[in-house]
Amino acid sequence: MPMPMRRAIPILVALVSLAARAQAQRGAYVPGPGDDWQRRTPAQAGIDSARLQAAIVFHREHESQGPRDLLQLHYQTFGREPFGEAVGPFRTRGEPTGIVIRHGYIVAEWGEPRRVDMTFSVTKSFLSTVIGVAYDRRMIRSLDDPVSAYMAPVIPLDVGEARGPAADRLGRAGVLEPFETPHNRRLTWDHMLRQVSDWEGTLWGKPEWADRPSGEPSTWATRARKEPGTAYEYNDVRVNALALAALQVWRRPLPQVLKEMVMDPIGASNTWRWTGYETSWVELDGQAVQSVSGGGHWGGGMFINARDMGRFGLLTLRRGRWGDRQILSEEWVRRALTPTPAEPGYGFMNWFLNTGRKRLPSAPESAWVHLGNGTNAIYVDPEHDLVVVVRWIENDSLDGFVQRVLASVTGS
Repeated sequence: MPMPMRRAIPILVALVSLAARAQAQRGAYVPGPGDDWQRRTPAQAGIDSARLQAAIVFHREHESQGPRDLLQLHYQTFGREPFGEAVGPFRTRGEPTGIVIRHGYIVAEWGEPRRVDMTFSVTKSFLSTVIGVAYDRRMIRSLDDPVSAYMAPVIPLDVGEARGPAADRLGRAGVLEPFETPHNRRLTWDHMLRQVSDWEGTLWGKPEWADRPSGEPSTWATRARKEPGTAYEYNDVRVNALALAALQVWRRPLPQVLKEMVMDPIGASNTWRWTGYETSWVELDGQAVQSVSGGGHWGGGMFINARDMGRFGLLTLRRGRWGDRQILSEEWVRRALTPTPAEPGYGFMNWFLNTGRKRLPSAPESAWVHLGNGTNAIYVDPEHDLVVVVRWIENDSLDGFVQRVLASVTGS
């Protein structure tokens, strides 16, 4: 029976809109590799130069107040937590840095856009991306599958430690099984990606309860677990458990996967590095492999320059497409941008949504930001066809900066 016209018209309009957007993306400018990146003046890009300069000045006047020595900063902040010792590399950071990209073209740069610095939890967006590529290839069949179904026993390496006689190792676990408790066996990829898992355990010497602990200390390690999916908690130990699970799916180092599947296709430089901890080495298929971290909470994570961050932001703005190549599926991007019921301002890690315009009141609700400590941010704004990288700005000044950038946009 033919579909009623009143039902067919909205569907037809939606299909036409999707087709038009796909066609626009295919015809949109994307930069070539490396320094093959065209520029436009602010006037050519529909931006008021004086107002944009005011935004840049605002950034410089609101630089992050912590010491630029990020190891020192760690021990003034996260290092004061239980088991807070640094186990990954840190680097002294550079000056306030940013890039404004409109319609794919560089409109403005300031600071040190080619300097490789820590990017803290923006790393999580790269982690979720390599999981997205695995999902697109059906290496992960469903995001509602339990993660435990994809895990083999993990052989940890005691790097730099004497193993001692075999008898001395009796009673010590020879393998890691991070998803084998009754609670953890119920956790799905979606739970882990949205940080609503309440995963329990210790990984790489860090108990999950020691990350941003709150409440009564006597209950940290003994409280009842929350139903998966019902409570959002930002927790880097759980992110690292997800990174270990992704390593088991790919059976190769995740930085190699990211380079081959994402960063090389979008023309990123060869200077970024993704590291884990001195404690996070495992044996995989007879080789020593480092399981990378999802941020710099205890050091490590993604070390990257602002230009490469801008390329990644442009990839997400174009909904996974780079020129004629679909690097991430439209389905994955749509899922990443779907609000988490327990925290509507969060999609997949680390896509912070602007639901209800709560995170960035000055920005459209359709915008999102890949966000990390520092503050490091990749602001993505489809309404204005805009990507802005801003590094080392006070967290409570981010909206003021975005407000000034958007005030500079005068045309389409």
